[in-house]
Formats: sequence, structure tokens, C-alpha cells
Amino acid sequence: MHIREVTAVEEYDACLALQREAFGLPELELSPRRHLIVARAAGGWTLGAFDGERLVGFVLTQVALRGRAEVVGYSHMMAVAQDCQNRGVGARLKWAQRERALGEGWPFVKWTFEPARARNAHFNLNRLGVVVRRYEENFYGTDYATQAAEQGTHQGLDSDRLVAEWELDSPRVEALARGERDAPREPEATVEIPPDWTALVRSDTAAARREQRRVREEFRSALARGLVCAGFERDETRPRYLFFSE
Repeated sequence: MHIREVTAVEEYDACLALQREAFGLPELELSPRRHLIVARAAGGWTLGAFDGERLVGFVLTQVALRGRAEVVGYSHMMAVAQDCQNRGVGARLKWAQRERALGEGWPFVKWTFEPARARNAHFNLNRLGVVVRRYEENFYGTDYATQAAEQGTHQGLDSDRLVAEWELDSPRVEALARGERDAPREPEATVEIPPDWTALVRSDTAAARREQRRVREEFRSALARGLVCAGFERDETRPRYLFFSE
């Protein structure tokens, strides 16, 4: 498996097919070929993970600003083929993204992720070393990727998102890039999430909405105290976000 930039039209189309496979999104939610091409023309890039000639994963990085003048990266989307998940493909793509961004002179990349998905939280906070200072309510509008069954119909939930801030040259991120792990420390606040969000959404829509509101309120309360989310505790029954002083 190797990582390289996606540049050909056929490869962009493979990214589109991979979005359908990985996310099950409706067509209006997909990033089309033209989006990827325009992102590259504007200074961004899409890195692909290839198993031979087959695209098995990609990550899109767009040009963004921090403040008025600092050029940084915005990681809009990453997808990995279902039969290649849990094989380290996502990690290889993200570390390659970091290396490319630093080569471009960008010290910072940000993106969003769903608060209630424990695997993503562990990956972003513990393996990559991001921090979270912002909680966005219903960021994308109704989230049809999260289908909730209710009285024989299907409807989406609010698309709440956490904003991941990745300081690419920070000592913590540099240590994680070398394969070192964070030393354990006692959090000043925690926010638990459901152990299996997908199962909860499918089985009890009302309970899923209540949990979403609770997580939203507790997260915002911790952030309002000046704390930053910089860790996640994996637990089969009580996974939780960890908050610390800056």
C-alpha cells in the first residue's frame, strides 16, 4: 500500500465511489468530482491510499485561513473502504497529510467529527493529538447519514460536530508521530457518550435525541469553564471525553 496525491479524473471518480461505500450518504451530501478538482486548483490536495492500483482510502485537504492572514489546512473528508478499515489506512493518510501540510508551510489543520462516535474520538484525540475548543450545534443541517427509525419512517438527527484543532508541530503531536503515547493524567472534567451510538439511534430515536442534547450541554459547560478537550477514555460501557486546563 502506498500514499500519493490523487490527480486523474478516474481517481477522483473513485473517491466519489468510496464516499458512497464508506458513508452511505445521499447524493446531495457527497463531495463531487468538481469539488475535488477545484480544491486542488485553489491550492489544496487529495491524498489517496492505493493497494496496487485500487484506491482504498483518501483524505481531502482544502486551503483555509486562521485569523486574517495565516494560511492553514481544512481537512474536509476522509474515507476508507470497508474491507480495509481497522488496518491503519486512516492513520497513514492523516500522518501523510501532516507531512504534506508542513511541507507547504501550514502549521495547523482543522476538521469536524461527530461527538457521539467513540472510535473517531479515540483516533482524533489519542492517536493524532488534536484538541477541541468548539462544539458546533447542527453544523451541516439535518444529518441524513445518521438515520433514525421512527414510526415506520426515517429521519435525520441534528448534525452536531466537534471542531478538531491539529497543531502539527506541537511537542505532543510530534511525540505521537514518533509512536510515543500521552502520559496519563487526571482530567478536570469528563463527558460520557453512549457506548454504541449507531445501535441507540436505530433502536430508540427519542433516547438518542436526549443523549445528543445532554452531551451538547455538558460539552459546552466544560468549554465555558475554559477547559480544553484533549483526551478520550475508551470503555465498553462508559466511554468519555477528558477535559484539562490550557
